[in-house]
Amino acid sequence: MKVNELDQITGTLSKPSKMPGWSYGIPAKECKVGSKLAKIPGTVCHGCYALKGCYVFPNVQAAQYKRLKAIDDPRWTQAMAAQILRHKSKWFRWHDSGDIQSLDHLKKIFAVCLLTPDVNHWMPTREAGILSQVTLDEVPANLIIRLSATKVDGSPSSSWQHTSTVVTEGKTCPAAEQDNKCLSCRACWDKSITNIAYGKH
Repeated sequence: MKVNELDQITGTLSKPSKMPGWSYGIPAKECKVGSKLAKIPGTVCHGCYALKGCYVFPNVQAAQYKRLKAIDDPRWTQAMAAQILRHKSKWFRWHDSGDIQSLDHLKKIFAVCLLTPDVNHWMPTREAGILSQVTLDEVPANLIIRLSATKVDGSPSSSWQHTSTVVTEGKTCPAAEQDNKCLSCRACWDKSITNIAYGKH
């Protein structure tokens, strides 16, 4: 497939300035759980960065909704794999904005990961209900899924092996001291690290 064909099928990838690689963002407004938590003070989704700033620009929203619609295209899995491979990055983040929409969506992401075995994939999520429908054995070896805690300063979830939390003290993510960039850190993709604690900002 040509590049313009891939872009027509999947929409373009995004390149967050923080990340060492590429990402794929869909609208945070369409998060199944997160959109509800965003209305509740004290939750990790309240004040979500993906519901403000440049994320709400009309052109960004249009691109995100195009990607969201694209998930239903039967060519999406193959085209997404081709998009990721053509960017030649070893590190990929699913959803710098938004979250998995369904079990079918999650299974399609699994398929993309299997088609890109040399790429390290990381996906944060708040969708515990969707994750409960799969087992760890089904998750491709090159994908780490981190289930986010619900509340700021809350305990990590006990229902999934890899997790993340948002804390006011004791963060383990170094980005705040690195101009809000990952730089050489790859902890989010590291399966030997059970929980990542992000500083509240």
